[in-house]
Amino acid sequence: MATTLSDSFVVTQVKPLIGAVVKSDKETLLSGRHAAQIRALLEDRGVIVFSRTDFTDEEQVAFTKTLGKFAREMTGDVFKISMDKAVNPMADYTRGAFYWHIDGTMDRVPLFASMLTAKILSSSGGNTEFCNTYAAWDALPDDEKAQLEKLRVVHSLVNAQLYVQPEPGLAEYDAWAKLGTNELPLVWTHKSGRKSLVLGSTAEYIVGMDPVESRRLLIRLREWATQDQFSLSHTWSVGDTVIWDNTGTMHRATAYPLDSKREMHRTKLEGEEEFA
Repeated sequence: MATTLSDSFVVTQVKPLIGAVVKSDKETLLSGRHAAQIRALLEDRGVIVFSRTDFTDEEQVAFTKTLGKFAREMTGDVFKISMDKAVNPMADYTRGAFYWHIDGTMDRVPLFASMLTAKILSSSGGNTEFCNTYAAWDALPDDEKAQLEKLRVVHSLVNAQLYVQPEPGLAEYDAWAKLGTNELPLVWTHKSGRKSLVLGSTAEYIVGMDPVESRRLLIRLREWATQDQFSLSHTWSVGDTVIWDNTGTMHRATAYPLDSKREMHRTKLEGEEEFA
């Protein structure tokens, strides 16, 4: 179903519970005229695809700034996501992107949104998958919701990096552990009143629960949240730009050859509310 807001801004839903494609032109997007509608779409649909915008880095930064407070990367305005260490010296850390996660679970206030533009594609694989953690929460039975709302989860970089390197050396482990841990609610009650699940690869254990049962519940909820009705997989074309609500989705990259030179350019919007 397509909704026409103007001749230069047409929205089409991807799936009933997640995703939208916006057909627009670069001038319209950069003008900011539809910034309010884009932000509303983000909360409602979780993920928005702008097909083949072909943004330059400067244009992507400008577009991002129309939607909220711009968050700079450690290396500048744009982060080049690549497994080529000549392009991305943090490539080893970036391999964590192959597992379901929310950006910023080690922070008090996570990012509001992230945006990627595809520059170079891999010969195979390399989709980006998203799931709607609002919709996943809404669909749970009421009796289970009552139990889950009481739970808190400890998150750590260690847990996320063990997905990538399950047998680290002690020095490597100690380097990960320096970031410490962060205890968060399993269920985030947002300022809007809506609720979402806080899961992902950083989720290490549920406070006060038997370790085996804790791990089992986190796996079961991840499977629940990432099932087909709540998720989508975006197949990239060069020049596509995708933005997602980091507070109401999880995401991951699907496997691709690490020597493929695949390159995505990321910009971010600062967080606007704490985990609660």
